[in-house]
Amino acid sequence: MSAVVLTSYTLPGVDLLVLAELNPDVLVSSGDVEVRFGQVEQLVDNATITLGSSGAITACAAAAQGLDVAVCAVVGDDPIGEWTTDLLRGHGVDVSGVIRRPGLRTGLSVVLTRADGDRAILTYGGAMTELSAADVPQARLRDARHVHASSYFLQRGLQAGLPELFAAARAAGATTSLDTGWAPRGEWSSVGPVLHHLDYLLPNAAECAHLAAAFDPALDLVLDPVPDPAGSGARDADGMPLLPAALVLHRLGPDVAVKLGAEGAIAVGREGGTRVHGRPVRPVDTTGAGDCFNAGFLAGILDGAAVPEALRRAVASGSLAVTGWGGTGRLASRAEAVENGAQLAMQQLPVA
Repeated sequence: MSAVVLTSYTLPGVDLLVLAELNPDVLVSSGDVEVRFGQVEQLVDNATITLGSSGAITACAAAAQGLDVAVCAVVGDDPIGEWTTDLLRGHGVDVSGVIRRPGLRTGLSVVLTRADGDRAILTYGGAMTELSAADVPQARLRDARHVHASSYFLQRGLQAGLPELFAAARAAGATTSLDTGWAPRGEWSSVGPVLHHLDYLLPNAAECAHLAAAFDPALDLVLDPVPDPAGSGARDADGMPLLPAALVLHRLGPDVAVKLGAEGAIAVGREGGTRVHGRPVRPVDTTGAGDCFNAGFLAGILDGAAVPEALRRAVASGSLAVTGWGGTGRLASRAEAVENGAQLAMQQLPVA
């Protein structure tokens, strides 16, 4: 595509512009039920419909921490799209960049949560795949302090133009970030062109491992459980030490903050390596915890914090999020995120 050209037209400036997929979540707490087919009716503990999608939850959580937030997204011209947009607006997010496109159906995710906190997610993409670079107002891009994109692998219409959008945003003085989400087709390496235009990459542990292996196949040699020489204790489900993986991704451009769930997070960047330890909480639902982590991290960065302190705020935000039901059921305020983050143990990690 041709390069993004910023015009002289202006919109009100915002702290955070989120380039998002947008959909509701059907949340089902299945307890210990193992889902069976064959027209077997099974009873579950709880179920509801809430605002879903990584981008929307990140936007709402950032607004709860005092940021001025706007979203660009595409929904269908249907009742679900209207309802989802209204929910987003109700959290104080500017939805003037949400496009209702005739002929499309709004996407939807069904999230099955188990008693141990694990989840299965079934997603119908619908309109969430349709946002493109042409749908992002140039003035909004220019006037944002930070531009964040979510669910890269689901937003197929945005992929080709995202590097140039990020490059244009950075040229105008903004910082940029990406939460790739999971790659349903295993196309991890396709994010490569975007990494060179990123300030911050925000994967979870499994995503970090897969992304790094896509760019450095030699990392396959440490997929078996081995002692972590960095001493961070951070591994993916296959036992891979995540500090080397985060370093691979950092060398491609961005600072990298990796979510470790209840174990906290690690970050690798220009300021070195950092580990922030999580705190014990009794989880109600883990949906959206990583997106609230994103919001806490970005709110910290936009408040002028260095990466280690932003990481503390991120972990605190994610920890508070799991004590509520649904992605927006328990959003941390700025004061809560800062206060809880200050109580978390932090250590420096060796990064050769």
